Amino acid sequence: MDKYESLSPTAWDCKYHVVFIPKCRRRTLYKQLREHLGEVFRKLAAQKECRVEEGHLMPDHVHMMLSIPPKYSVSQVVGFIKGKSAIHLARVYGERKRNFVGQHFWARGYFVSTVGRDEAVIREYIRNQEKEDERLDQLGLWR
Repeated sequence: MDKYESLSPTAWDCKYHVVFIPKCRRRTLYKQLREHLGEVFRKLAAQKECRVEEGHLMPDHVHMMLSIPPKYSVSQVVGFIKGKSAIHLARVYGERKRNFVGQHFWARGYFVSTVGRDEAVIREYIRNQEKEDERLDQLGLWR
């Protein structure tokens, strides 16, 4: 938590909680891709000198805690991850599914929040997100 990264001559600790969704919040596609997408996101983040500190792929959205160096903006990194992962999915799975949308897999936009000193709380939130969504589904408060 108090470990700082460095870029000469800067010391930094920039972590962001990022959430984004596939177009139309399609749930069915994730059943086949959940394990595969995690590795894709980690590799793409590493290309931008970033790290996926924590992540969870929900049936209809993605939660990630990203560590992003200050030389990149959050929008650059999230746009890169969403764009390149959509292209990758189109190449690998596009021919197998008739209604696969290809490069337009992710919906426009995303949610982002700075983590700050609440890193442990955000990590716990991301880990328990699936349980919370199930609870809200059962109460009829979700969708």
